[in-house]
Amino acid sequence: MWLDPPRGSATGRTTRVEPGRHTETVGTLLALALLVSGLHGIVTRGPTQPVCRVGTPCTAPAVGAELVFSRNGRVAARVRTQAGGRYTVRLAAGTYAVRLSPVPRIGEGITPRQVLVPRGASRRIDFMIDTGIR
Repeated sequence: MWLDPPRGSATGRTTRVEPGRHTETVGTLLALALLVSGLHGIVTRGPTQPVCRVGTPCTAPAVGAELVFSRNGRVAARVRTQAGGRYTVRLAAGTYAVRLSPVPRIGEGITPRQVLVPRGASRRIDFMIDTGIR
C-alpha cells in the first residue's frame, strides 16, 4: 500500500506502508505504556527547628536524600531527591518498602514506609522525613 504525503509536506515523497505493520507498532507502544509505572513527588524533612512558630515554615525540602525501594527483601531502586526535594522513580507495579540510605540515627525516619505502585501509571507520593528535633 502506498500513501501520498500530506499537503505541504517538506519531502513530497510517497511512503510505502505494509498492511498490519502500523497496527502492530501501535499495539507495541500501548503495551509499553502499560508497563511504565512508578512514583513521583516531593520529600520534605522536619521539624527544622526546636520550636515551630506561626508564619515560619517548620519543614524544608529534603534535597539530596536517598530513597531505597525494596520488594520481597531485595532492593528494586534507589533515587536521590533533586531541587525542591523532588524525585521520580520507575518501578514495576506492586508494593514496596521504603527507607532512607543511610538510615538516620535520630528521628522516626521516613513516612510512609510502604507504598503501592499502580500498573501503567505514575502515582504521586510525598514523603516526610522526621528529623528528631523536639
